[in-house]
Amino acid sequence: MLTSIVDLTSISSLWLQITIVAVWVLLILIIAWLAKRFVSDEPEILRKIVHIGTGNVILLAWWLDVPASIGITASIIASAVTLLSYKFPILPGINSVGRQSLGTFFYAVSVGILVAYFWHLQQPQYAAIGIMVMAWGDGLAALIGQRFGKHKYKILGAQKSWEGSLIMAVVSYLVSSLILLGVEGNIWQTWVISLVVALVATALEAISFLGVDNLTVPLGSAALAFGLFQLWPLK
Repeated sequence: MLTSIVDLTSISSLWLQITIVAVWVLLILIIAWLAKRFVSDEPEILRKIVHIGTGNVILLAWWLDVPASIGITASIIASAVTLLSYKFPILPGINSVGRQSLGTFFYAVSVGILVAYFWHLQQPQYAAIGIMVMAWGDGLAALIGQRFGKHKYKILGAQKSWEGSLIMAVVSYLVSSLILLGVEGNIWQTWVISLVVALVATALEAISFLGVDNLTVPLGSAALAFGLFQLWPLK
């Protein structure tokens, strides 16, 4: 009897977690729809609203202790849907920025990889660093760079702006340091590792093509933060 009650409680808790995440995603989609209707219908702005907003799901998954299996399953489904969208008009806005890109697919894949690895290690903060650097850093860098970027440079044929790269570095540093500050506290490793992560993430974003930064930035940022904390352990 007691086992049955515990099982029911676990099932109820799981559905509550899923419901909270689903409501958040729905809220982001509603905000994007309202922005398109009343603010701007520029495809890139709408994509970045979704890009940034859905990235915050990793925080909900972490704080609500959502099982890794749920995150991995969601990643697989999202990856499959985005791949199909390149062939069929399931998500018509997926390539609406004027270039063919696998960025949305890589986004979904990176979430699954990070959840699978760092949930297993019981170190979800590193998955959060990777996804939040990608969501906020890369997302705001693209918006600021396209709207206010006046000082351009090219790497591997891709045009970037120094303004966008600066935003990428600053935002990446902020999100990394805030996450590490909350977990590890006010120690020198928090600030130094956040700085290294921000600089490397900015470099990875700068040399990206075909949306591959949605894979290299989150995986690289998470792996670097985790690796540096192993190299410089807490005393």
